[in-house]
Amino acid sequence: MMRSLYSGVSGLKVHQTRMDVIGNNIANVNTVGFKASAVTFSDVLYQTTSAATGPNPDVGTAGMNAMQIGLGSSVNAISTNIDVAGGSQRTDNPFDLMIEGKGFFIVNNGSGNLFTKAGSFKIDANGTLCNADGYCVMGWQVDPNDETATVADVVSPLRIMSPENMYSTPEATKAVYFSGNIDSADTAFDSDTGKLTAFSFYDSLGRAYTVNIRLSQVTDATTGDKTKNIYFADITNIMDASGKSILYTYDETTKTYTKNDGLNFGWGEAGDFQVDAQTGEISGVGRLTLGFNAATGKFSFVSAAANGAQPTDLDTVDYDSANFVITTGDDNTNPFAKFIDVDFSTMTMFANSGTTNISYTKGNLEGLDAGRSVGNMTGCSIDSLGMIYGVYDNGTRRLLGQVVVATFANAAGLEEVGGSLFATTQNSGEFDGIGAAIGTTGGSFSTGVLEMSNVDLSTEFTNMITTQRGFQANSRIITTSDTLLEELINLKR
Repeated sequence: MMRSLYSGVSGLKVHQTRMDVIGNNIANVNTVGFKASAVTFSDVLYQTTSAATGPNPDVGTAGMNAMQIGLGSSVNAISTNIDVAGGSQRTDNPFDLMIEGKGFFIVNNGSGNLFTKAGSFKIDANGTLCNADGYCVMGWQVDPNDETATVADVVSPLRIMSPENMYSTPEATKAVYFSGNIDSADTAFDSDTGKLTAFSFYDSLGRAYTVNIRLSQVTDATTGDKTKNIYFADITNIMDASGKSILYTYDETTKTYTKNDGLNFGWGEAGDFQVDAQTGEISGVGRLTLGFNAATGKFSFVSAAANGAQPTDLDTVDYDSANFVITTGDDNTNPFAKFIDVDFSTMTMFANSGTTNISYTKGNLEGLDAGRSVGNMTGCSIDSLGMIYGVYDNGTRRLLGQVVVATFANAAGLEEVGGSLFATTQNSGEFDGIGAAIGTTGGSFSTGVLEMSNVDLSTEFTNMITTQRGFQANSRIITTSDTLLEELINLKR
């Protein structure tokens, strides 16, 4: 009689445990990265009142099955449904990530690595990618020998907004090309001013400068007439970003211009430049000669000859471009671009109603070597492979690190430690400390998206009903057994 009481008690306990798990699942229906759990039962010990016997042909008896009475139920397992992904919630936060496929984010609070599916991340005061509980997101750092790749090494905190990452390195301009058309009938060539144009460049420190150029037609030494297909290109000034000349200093008190010494130039025929103390007019900085084919109007040559003479052998020499050089006299500390290839080969000399249109582009014809100023970070982005890029206001995009994932032989064997975090156990498999690029696992990241709880309310409510009925039935075992015991006690009366 007492066995049924204890069986009923064990039934109540296991159904209460199942109800606890269901309640936890439903409570976390909107918890980011939560994984639902499920309870399975098993029967327990049996009391054998009669053992099984086999048939005995000698005496003509048949075999008999054992007679056993079960002693209730117990919880067999509480398993986490870890391989089923939850729904997607769009957040548009560039640091929110969802894992499409296998793997877990790796986070660390200083005491060890933990793992999570919750990809709700932010940047802390030190510029480190972390979650709301202050756990640092772990990943791979940029290869010091290749700024376009990361090193698959022991994971470390991703400090993507560290002071050194808030700026991008400037680059000196190495090439400039001119394009457009010079019309020999342009009236600007009738004056001493000529046609003005310019190009700008960055030095190695990212400072911007503008080189002012005057184009003028070359005068024939014999006839005194201006040639229509050969032009001088003279540098008239070089300005910094504020519009001040780097060639001279102006004294407001004396109203005079003083030449800045220590600058040397290479631009065709460049000598010791001079500055007029009263007017600031500059001469002798540098002169090139540009030539065009008088019959076709196409570009022919650029020469360092100051007298406007045309090279004798245009077929064997490349006269498309010339080098522009500024030095400060100390090659070790010279911040200027030492060589800027200035290309004129795309220019033409066609009739255009007396209008000359000239423009320039930093960089070569392939779009390389334009240089850039120092860049300030304006934002960050994370791509589908976990590569974190900084975006800067000088147009650059720089790799800052990579978010990686951890995979396990038996992910269901991980231990839940709260906060949507998991820890390794002996049955989950160990974390190797390095992790894996998500692309190698066949998965990817979705940016601006979070993985929600994988709790299925319809399943949980159904389980709640069956659990309630199971609990109710087991309570009836106890009350019915109590009635039977009461009848047995009443036999004495």
